[in-house]
Amino acid sequence: MKKLLVLMACLMVCGVSFAQNFYKITGKIVDEKEAALPFAIIRVMNFADTSVVKSFSSNQDGVYEITQLKSGSYLLSVSIVGYKSLKTDRILLTADLKMPNIKLEGLTKQLKEVSISGKKPFIEHQIDKTVLNVENSITATGGTALDVLEKAPGVQIDRQSEQIKLNNKSGVLIMIDGKTNFLSGADVTALLSNMSAEQISTIELITNPSSKYDAAGNAGIINIKLKRNKAYGTNGTISFNGGQGLMPNSPTDLYRAGVNLNLNHRQGKWNVFGNGAMARKSNFNNTFLNRTTLANGLASSLTQNFDRKNKGLGFQGKLGTDYYASEKTVFGVMLDANTVKTKLTNFSNTNINAMQNGISTLSTILQDAYSTSPASNLTANFNIKHDFDKNGKSLTFDADYSGFSNEKEENFLANYLNANGNSDNKTTLRNTTNAKINVYAAKTDLTLPLSKTMKIETGLKSSYVVTNNDFLSEQFSSGVWQNDLGKSNNFVYKENINAAYANFSKEWKVWQIQLGLRAEHTHSNGNSITDNKEVERNYLSLFPTAFVNQKISEKHNIRYSYSRRVDRPNYQQLNPFVFYMDPLALDQGNPYLKPQFTNSFEINYSYKETSLTLGYSDTRDMITQISQQNDETRVISVIRQNLGRFQNFSAGVYVPIKIAKWWNMQNNASVYYSKFEDGNLEGGAYSAGQAAVNLYSSSSFTLPQNFSLEINFWLNTPRVSGVERTTVTQYAFNAGIQKSMLNKKLKLRLNMDDIFLTNYWAGSLIYQNVNMTVTNRYTSRRANFSISYGFGNQNVKSARSRNTATEDIKNRAGS
Repeated sequence: MKKLLVLMACLMVCGVSFAQNFYKITGKIVDEKEAALPFAIIRVMNFADTSVVKSFSSNQDGVYEITQLKSGSYLLSVSIVGYKSLKTDRILLTADLKMPNIKLEGLTKQLKEVSISGKKPFIEHQIDKTVLNVENSITATGGTALDVLEKAPGVQIDRQSEQIKLNNKSGVLIMIDGKTNFLSGADVTALLSNMSAEQISTIELITNPSSKYDAAGNAGIINIKLKRNKAYGTNGTISFNGGQGLMPNSPTDLYRAGVNLNLNHRQGKWNVFGNGAMARKSNFNNTFLNRTTLANGLASSLTQNFDRKNKGLGFQGKLGTDYYASEKTVFGVMLDANTVKTKLTNFSNTNINAMQNGISTLSTILQDAYSTSPASNLTANFNIKHDFDKNGKSLTFDADYSGFSNEKEENFLANYLNANGNSDNKTTLRNTTNAKINVYAAKTDLTLPLSKTMKIETGLKSSYVVTNNDFLSEQFSSGVWQNDLGKSNNFVYKENINAAYANFSKEWKVWQIQLGLRAEHTHSNGNSITDNKEVERNYLSLFPTAFVNQKISEKHNIRYSYSRRVDRPNYQQLNPFVFYMDPLALDQGNPYLKPQFTNSFEINYSYKETSLTLGYSDTRDMITQISQQNDETRVISVIRQNLGRFQNFSAGVYVPIKIAKWWNMQNNASVYYSKFEDGNLEGGAYSAGQAAVNLYSSSSFTLPQNFSLEINFWLNTPRVSGVERTTVTQYAFNAGIQKSMLNKKLKLRLNMDDIFLTNYWAGSLIYQNVNMTVTNRYTSRRANFSISYGFGNQNVKSARSRNTATEDIKNRAGS
């Protein structure tokens, strides 16, 4: 009987429930000019006690629809960043109701009276990456992207080998706005030295990427995000910058100048964005080299001095649009183009002291060299994103094309002098390079939530690359140019990579896990047409990843991660060309290079904002630079080879300190131990290891009258990389000051890099018959000034950011 009564009571309650009528409220949120305001937050509140019943947001057109409301008395509370919040009068809901437009008042007038002291620090440590907030940094002003990276904790710029290293590991994947920029080695550093810091919003350092990312880049990923305006309507930022290198014994023409313009227009279903930049650069580099040779009783000591000056003018432009076809579907297209023409002048002085049978003979080689290098790139992207529901189920698709053209004309005039200073011989050489690269890629990604705490991500990707390098080397002899058949070559490289991945993630109260697996099949063909040599490779590789996050408490957290990654040789390294640098120095590619594979492990403990990280990586067949010396001819050749094993042990600590309301400090210290082993490297067993330290400290000061000041310091101790050793401690002090005016829309910045001129590189290479020391000084000290002005509404939601399909191959193109 009791069960029957309970059942009847339940049926009565259900009956009342089903009989209850529900209503909806619809309307539109607009600004003072009746323009739609998307993503405004609308809260439905009980009129009696102002408790929140439901929360919704307006769509792209500012329209909202709030359903499943019982009859009663309500208020609507509307808010959005940059506008004054608003509450409606009492609403008596007894039927479906269409509200008149709700108009929000902008905060422009209020902002003039409010002093906002909050500012993001230059370095932010997030759960899966480290973020550099370049946009707000004073010391980044007037510099280049390469200058900013050099100040980042854990990043080293090897000016000698033109490599960018992260946590003492080379093989960093460089991405710009989520897509990798094709170049590698010297070409990457050249690109970043042409990119103004004024164009950059943030830089992300991702040391252990998940399976969703391409498997390339054993050291991790550096993602450079360019500025994107944050407004609805039309807005933008324009900036001018200039700088002057201040180096002893260097040319006076070391100035930089640039102008940058960012524009954004967002109206209705359309968002159109673009930016343009023009920059003039100039750098000076001095390299001093000592080495010895011994052949048939003839001992030679060579000292070489190179003075290289390059300057160039570059242009960059991007234009894109997003079309919000519906609340769930967005289409986008983007075009990105850049061009730069660099001129290089190079003077070298080689003194040779040859000793045989106690008799010393002196001779000298003087060489003048100059070159022009026009390069251009065009990238086109088409993308679609569809959100199936509000729970996160989504599908994206990207199709990309990138075309690169890189040409170079080099001329070398060498004069051979005897001990009396008389000329014995003169040679005239010229090299012409014509490189074309075409990349086609497409990818799709599906995110599938299984519950609020569990989801699956999966995707496919395919890329096809064709490079054609035509190199012509000629010598002027008997009044005519003659082809040097031993150096001229035509090399064609084709590569197809097909990939698939899956990620599974699950969250509990304390634990979070993410497990992933990526499979990549690579088919490549390198064909030296001139030499009739062909190298073909076909292999499948698996790349597992695992991430575990343990939330011990609100203040304590531990993250564990593992990943396997690959670095394929870039196109220039595979090119068998012999590049002429001077009569006694050559540079040559290796079509037989194998890819290098790395297993990385990392543990990160964080307490509030302080963190401690321990890491270990094991790389097999490491791609490295080797120098081979012919003692009889005294010619040294730089080649690339695979080194058996590279192990890297690391520990890092990050400690932010708030000394006072007006003084904030950030401190980062990392210790590495690198060990290299190979049983047969250039005919001998090789083993080397060394510990190194990287330090970074930055202080920011908030001063009266809208002034602010930044001072930072970084230091890298001597280290080993392959067979090369850095023998000096590199460090630099940088400082900058900023003045904000016109409601902080106008900013004036002045800063100086490497104030005490302590940043230079010195190293040695002592292995087998090579005994060489090198000192390299470059334009490290520079004074910079910039002025920027932001116009338009800077307060509303920005255009969406996205990755594109060309993420693992762009970093491998060579000039």
